[in-house]
Amino acid sequence: MNNAHSLLTTPFTPRSTATDVIEGRDLHGKRVIVTGGSSGLGTETVRALASAGAEVTIATRNRASAQFLVDEFSARPEAGQIHAVTLDLADIASVHAFTRAWEGPVDVLIANAGIMAIPTRQLNERGIELQLATNHVGHFALATGLHENLAAANAARIVAVSSGGHLLSGFDFADPNYNHRPYDRWTAYGQSKTANVLFTVGVTQRWASDGITANALMPGWIPTNLTRHLDDDTMRAMGALDENGKRIVQPHYKTPEQGAATSVLLAVSPALEGISGRYFEDNQEAKPVPAGDGRTAGVAAYALDPESADQLWEYTTSIV
Repeated sequence: MNNAHSLLTTPFTPRSTATDVIEGRDLHGKRVIVTGGSSGLGTETVRALASAGAEVTIATRNRASAQFLVDEFSARPEAGQIHAVTLDLADIASVHAFTRAWEGPVDVLIANAGIMAIPTRQLNERGIELQLATNHVGHFALATGLHENLAAANAARIVAVSSGGHLLSGFDFADPNYNHRPYDRWTAYGQSKTANVLFTVGVTQRWASDGITANALMPGWIPTNLTRHLDDDTMRAMGALDENGKRIVQPHYKTPEQGAATSVLLAVSPALEGISGRYFEDNQEAKPVPAGDGRTAGVAAYALDPESADQLWEYTTSIV
């Protein structure tokens, strides 16, 4: 894959909302799956897509947590129907059960769910570090399990919610689960987010002939429950908490609806037709940047590397 291309630009800004991005779109007849759609960015992503008429399935660990959205849209006959289905991304058996039960095409799969900065090393039942298991491996198993359903949609899209945190770490193929190196919650998170981007490159290399495209994104800095594993001292060091324990909303923070805009852009915008294997932030394609110098914006070359994408695809296939 040659990453030398003109960066795609759109008329939207960092402060555009999901509603702005989807304005004028009619998604009736489209079927969308959003993982982690019952809170934060996922909720606003679901709202935007269903408001435009899409049938949206929220895949979440706690099905009851999505009931408020099901109820909200059941009273809106002009909108798309919302379903809630149980899915635990860290449990491959749960993912397989979801994909076996699914019937019919999938027009858009939004890999939105994630966890961040778990303080101590935790493994799932297959020995996979929990951030990697949840953020990447579970989504990989979901997408590959739904491959035929995505292909049946003709021009299906996969949207992977990554993070500027991918700049913290490439993918360590020698020791991805911290069996031999000291566990660090931030490099573990960064590795999982790099994997999200590499996955979209892998999809581009393997599934283009099926009409399936995949792109990754950084949603921005948004106060959501993704920070639930961070202690108060860490939050203060990030400038997100004052000495009295009150959340500080920084000027660069986005609202959840603004944060969901780039996800919705990649999911439905005509500008993304045929575009695949790229990384976006603030509703624009991001510039490649050198990693390891404290940057929080842009995309690292290692996250778009086709050979690494191949290697990751083979590694992940072997464990799912």
